[in-house]
Amino acid sequence: MRRPKPDAGASSAEDIAAAGLPMREFSRSLPMALLRAREAVMRQFRPSLRDAGLTEQQWRILRALAAGDQIEISELARETFLLGPSLSRILRDLEARRLIRRRSPQSDLRRGLVSVTPAGLALLSAVAPVSEAIYAEITRRFGAEKLEALHDMLHALELQLLEIPVESGRAVAETED
Repeated sequence: MRRPKPDAGASSAEDIAAAGLPMREFSRSLPMALLRAREAVMRQFRPSLRDAGLTEQQWRILRALAAGDQIEISELARETFLLGPSLSRILRDLEARRLIRRRSPQSDLRRGLVSVTPAGLALLSAVAPVSEAIYAEITRRFGAEKLEALHDMLHALELQLLEIPVESGRAVAETED
């Protein structure tokens, strides 16, 4: 969807280019392209999650927990890309619904372990067929080979970007030379 043209006094892409700002067009920004693709994918899944009474983040947590017996809260945060305060609130909600269980090992009461309960597994089992049907439709429309290649390319991109050290102001310092 295109936005209306800006008013005469507003900045435009031509104004940015004329000002010499070294920026690519907004629509060609990699973060925006990834966000648009994510939104298109999640748009397919949201109705079934809503029908199950789950948010995207709750589903992400339950899926991660179903992959193993139990997991430390800090590792769960890393795996699900959720910040600590958000994760704590979501875990509290899932625990109140008896979908997860939290405990601290006797050896270190500062550590928190989380696991999915039988009720959580039952909910996952109820949503899984709908989720897999959505995946099947995505695969049918996009193509199995292209979807597999996309997964491979995204993984390769992630690995390459993880090798780049990130420092505050790095890009600014490099362009000032």
